[in-house]
Amino acid sequence: MTPLALALAVTALVACGNGEPAASSSATPATSTEATTPPPETSASATPPSSSSPPPSTSPSPPPPAKGKVVVIDPGHNGGNSKNPAVINKPVPAGRGKGKPCNTTGTQTGSGYTEHAFTWDVANRIRAALTAKGVRVELTRPNDTGVGPCVNERAEIGNRANADAVVSIHSDGSTTAGHHGFHIIYSSPPLNPAQGAPSAKLAATVRDAMRDGGIPLSNYVGQSGLNGRDDIAGLNLSTRPAIMVECANMRDATEAALAASPEGRQKYATAIAEGLLRYLA
Repeated sequence: MTPLALALAVTALVACGNGEPAASSSATPATSTEATTPPPETSASATPPSSSSPPPSTSPSPPPPAKGKVVVIDPGHNGGNSKNPAVINKPVPAGRGKGKPCNTTGTQTGSGYTEHAFTWDVANRIRAALTAKGVRVELTRPNDTGVGPCVNERAEIGNRANADAVVSIHSDGSTTAGHHGFHIIYSSPPLNPAQGAPSAKLAATVRDAMRDGGIPLSNYVGQSGLNGRDDIAGLNLSTRPAIMVECANMRDATEAALAASPEGRQKYATAIAEGLLRYLA
């Protein structure tokens, strides 16, 4: 083989390279990195390709594991609820043959930082993190100055979107001294297949990510941070895997300070987003 033929052969080888009531305890649901292929080795004695040879082709990077997935985030309550009692007190279906008020105002810290502001901020931080990974994210409300939507409408938004996961963001308001930590609510007993194993897996996966992120489990609600309930309309009416995250107790001084700080809200958002990405993968 001539030197020129040998050079072209080597070149070719290189180119182939809630508004919902306070929680009650219940049962707990049961609970990759890609290897990269090293580039082909070339002999040190091989003749380098000429400057006129085309550059080696490169394979496109694989899409993120969550690309194309859909997540609906429901920031609990809304900023205009307190000024519109006639709207939010209207009864709506809550599933299991029951009804409840359209929505509520939510809780707040002792210094007046509201749950609706907290959930809106955290939801948008989660949306930014998921969008960066190729996830399509929808929110159940467009701002923090409106009224509602009602809890049954919020469930329907996730259903219409055919969401791979629905997460409702809330915080608790227990006034009992010492109560702190997060818990995750899921519909129990399930009313459809999505509320069974998929929702239980979603709850446990997000729970694990939040715990891994240094957020303490609730010491007063549920078991190991998980709480099955049958009275949450947004979960009862969902036909998609759905959970509600009670991020903190806003009446506890330590958690109130965390929730009111941008750094604290980012901590909650990062952990929840990580849990959702683990679930979607």
